[in-house]
Amino acid sequence: MRQSILFLALVTVLGGCTGENAAEFIVCESTYALCTTAKCQPIAGKDDTAACNCEVKTGYSAGAKPCEGQVETAEGPQIRSRYYPIKSYAACDNDRPWAWCLDMPCIVDKSDPTKASCACKLVKDKGPYLVVTDTYTDSTCTTDLWSSATITDVNQVTDFLKTSSELKPFELRVVNPE
Repeated sequence: MRQSILFLALVTVLGGCTGENAAEFIVCESTYALCTTAKCQPIAGKDDTAACNCEVKTGYSAGAKPCEGQVETAEGPQIRSRYYPIKSYAACDNDRPWAWCLDMPCIVDKSDPTKASCACKLVKDKGPYLVVTDTYTDSTCTTDLWSSATITDVNQVTDFLKTSSELKPFELRVVNPE
C-alpha cells in the first residue's frame, strides 16, 4: 500500500473529542468507507453508537490514523471510515445528535461490496455541525441522524488538505439561506 504521510500539528479533529485534543491528519491511499452523506440509526442498547450506511471507495483520503487496508474478521472484511473533500453543506446549530465516523471500523457488505456498515460515535452539543448536501430545506437540520462533523473540524481538515499534493479540497459552499 502506497502511503504519503502529511502532518499538521495542532489541528483539532473530532476523533471522538471535538476541540479537546490536538491531532495530526494523515493522507494515504487505500480502500475506505466514505460516510459523509450517510444516514445512520442508533444501535439498541448502545446509547453512544450509531450504525451508518457508508460507501466503499478506493483512493486517497484523510484521517487521524494511517490507512490500514482491509482486515478479515468473523463479520466480514473490515475497513475504516475516512474523509474525502466535500463541496457543499448545510450548517446546523441545534441540539440534535449526529454520528462521528472518522477512523471508525466498518464491515463491508458481503452481498454488495460497494457498501459498508460503520459503527460510529453518537455525539451532540459540540457546536455547529453540518449535513453534507447541495440543497437546503427547512427539515435538513431537523430530520434524520446523519454522519457529520463540526464546521470547525471541516474547516481545519480543508485547510490541512490545501497543503496536500495527493488530495486537494474543494471550495466549500454553505447552502443555508442567509
